[in-house]
Amino acid sequence: MIFIDASFFIAASIKNDQWHARDRKILPEITEQDKMTSIIVLSEAVTMVGSLAGGKMGARLYNYIMDNHEVNFVDKELSTQAMNFFLNYDGVLSFADSVSVQLMKQYEIDTIVSFDSDFDKVKGIVRIH
Repeated sequence: MIFIDASFFIAASIKNDQWHARDRKILPEITEQDKMTSIIVLSEAVTMVGSLAGGKMGARLYNYIMDNHEVNFVDKELSTQAMNFFLNYDGVLSFADSVSVQLMKQYEIDTIVSFDSDFDKVKGIVRIH
């Protein structure tokens, strides 16, 4: 299982994104793997793609994510764990990234597909980029 970050979904959807070409090369490498993301990542990605490419493109991304990824929702316990992690990093990682890291820990996932170098600051995470 690997975790997918919003930056990967955005790069896949927006042809003029700086990471689009790299995204296209990574995609075949991860196609057969089980993929997880969070509702927060989904929200970030769909919102950004919708604002850059229109609502229909945002809806297309939403459907792709829901159909092809395990999407985890955030409850109070996970939110609290993420906030504690966020505080430990003194705001260097976003709250959304902190939720992603906590989900990865919970499900023993060590690999994230992301163009966000902030994940490199977290010990034990391998970032595909």
